[in-house]
Amino acid sequence: MKDAAARRVSGSKLAAVFDQLSDRLGATLTDVRSRGKLSEEDIERAMREIRLALLEADVNFKVVRSFTKQLKERSLDQAILESLNPGQQVVKIVNEELAALMGGESAELELAPRPPTVILMAGLQGAGKTTACAKLAKHFISDGKSVALAACDTQRPAAVEQLVTMGERAGASVYSRGTQADPSEIAEWALGQARAAGKDVLIVDTAGRLHVDSELMDELVRVRDRTRPDGVLLVLDAMTGQDAVNVAESFAERVDFDGVLLTKLDGDARGGAALSVRAVTGKPVMYVSTGEKIDQLERFHPERMAGRILGMGDVLSLIERAEEVTDADQAAELERKIRRQEFTLEDFLSQMRQVRKMGPLQSVLGMMPGMGKAMKEIRSANMDERELDRLEAIILSMTPYERAHPEVIKGSRRKRIARGSGTTIQAVNQLVKQFAQMRKMMAALSKGRMPDPQQLLRGMR
Repeated sequence: MKDAAARRVSGSKLAAVFDQLSDRLGATLTDVRSRGKLSEEDIERAMREIRLALLEADVNFKVVRSFTKQLKERSLDQAILESLNPGQQVVKIVNEELAALMGGESAELELAPRPPTVILMAGLQGAGKTTACAKLAKHFISDGKSVALAACDTQRPAAVEQLVTMGERAGASVYSRGTQADPSEIAEWALGQARAAGKDVLIVDTAGRLHVDSELMDELVRVRDRTRPDGVLLVLDAMTGQDAVNVAESFAERVDFDGVLLTKLDGDARGGAALSVRAVTGKPVMYVSTGEKIDQLERFHPERMAGRILGMGDVLSLIERAEEVTDADQAAELERKIRRQEFTLEDFLSQMRQVRKMGPLQSVLGMMPGMGKAMKEIRSANMDERELDRLEAIILSMTPYERAHPEVIKGSRRKRIARGSGTTIQAVNQLVKQFAQMRKMMAALSKGRMPDPQQLLRGMR
């Protein structure tokens, strides 16, 4: 359970890749929504802004042209223009087309009916392929599978050692025979080892080059023919932008891959590769790596990401994260306390720790519909994990009675708590005030009233 939650911790970085695109599209669609009626000129202006936003995000220009053409045709439908809420209809169309552009429904490699499932990893040198192998192994191990890695990258001297180290960290077995043997022979031998050991999955790491060449492809084909993989994943560096899409096209000509694993989305990538790969190659982005840690790999959900890019939130992922870290009995007890207005700072501390298990604060809030503007304020106010550390330190410096009755925290108590937590009296005052506001919001929620995101933000600050 913890592994599954940790694997999704990187969601905030994935969303951050699309921040600039989200801001541009959000502004354009807000203008569209605000109009009671839409003319062809309004649609044309909106399409122009969307086109510029996508190009700035490094989306392939052919993809942009096709995408905006489809958008324009659907938006200019007479039924849309004459509907009661044409602006909202256009936003719905943009959301649907954006999700379709990235592949529609999420895709994942399927396990073979008879183990081991063999997954062949391909890609250029420097794309992070060896690291991606270990992360994918961790992904399957977190789902209860036994995994082995085959070290078939004999071109790069440190590749075998790197795979052994990272594979062990992920909890996978690593089959290696040094750098002198033929990669296809190593792969075939590793497959035999995996079968004998009863492994569920065998991930084959292959050699890369600085560029696509015949030698690379020939070696990859030989490994493929000897192992007959159940799935081939192409590892692409998202930071290379449109070059990543060109690499995908080149590989598709020689080796038919099933999907893409995008790496380095925590860097300066603008998201263009994620938005372009499916349209250009017909192959879906299946997984994304958004950090250096072994558990920072997640499935790519086009429909959810489209919603987050357009500021509609990602409620499904939010629910999944909550289910992973929430105990049913604890949740029922919390609900009872909220309804009876018995929620204490002890409960607040417990819930804050639960939320932190779901991922970074900005990631969790970014999944909530309507939090777009509020998220900007959170970033500008530097509300991050350190802020949560500070709050936890203050609460832990209180006595059990003070946590249950924060209204008694005055004068000397505040000085003692500030000294014990290494903070200031002002910080303690602010927390007590925040908690009082939170109690009010919870009281409203228990009566079926939903505070708006801005009110929620004020209650956190």
